Amino acid sequence: MHSPKPLLIEVVSDVVCPWCFIGLRRLARAIDIVRQEVPDFRHELVWRPFFLNPDTPTTGEPYLPFLVQKFGSQGQVESIWQRIREAGAPLGIDYRFESIEVRANTLLAHRLIHWAQQRGDASGLVEGLFKAQFERGENVGESSVLAWVAASCGYDPDVVLDYLDSDEDVAKVIEMERESRQWGVSSVPTFVFARQSGIQGAEDPRILADGIKQVMALPVA
Repeated sequence: MHSPKPLLIEVVSDVVCPWCFIGLRRLARAIDIVRQEVPDFRHELVWRPFFLNPDTPTTGEPYLPFLVQKFGSQGQVESIWQRIREAGAPLGIDYRFESIEVRANTLLAHRLIHWAQQRGDASGLVEGLFKAQFERGENVGESSVLAWVAASCGYDPDVVLDYLDSDEDVAKVIEMERESRQWGVSSVPTFVFARQSGIQGAEDPRILADGIKQVMALPVA
């Protein structure tokens, strides 16, 4: 049950989606499960953009008031936060929602991920962006924050700032996001395996691992 080439795993996500952070960690555990059961398993991981809140102003807007308006009350928001904290804690995620002041526009963040992927695996950068957003409450819509996260992952911050200050790849990232929606993606995270099947939602690692193995068992096209 294996393919001679790495299995393409595409993750459609947004860095301001708390369940996407959980999905990242659960996918990592799912891959470990597959490796234990299929020792020669190889994969290629690609991150695809999704705009969870496509109407977010370029400069962002206050975080908590937006959520209160969306969910009806601060009590309801805090209940949702607690449920997410409980899901993230076993995965080592320390959500600090109260520290988040800005509902960030994520176009720059998605461009940075796209840029990094042209240079190799961007998983460490994606992890860093989730930590900045949810564990430190930083504004991941700001170029300076993105450059700092990139620098902590070994990228040159000056090169990153020059890139983000340009219009390079803006149209490309927007088109990629539109393409994901055309695939039928309506919520994130969504995991797409070899463009043949997918799982929507931050499912249990065992479910994700079984989804990967089912695709691996399919005849090679």
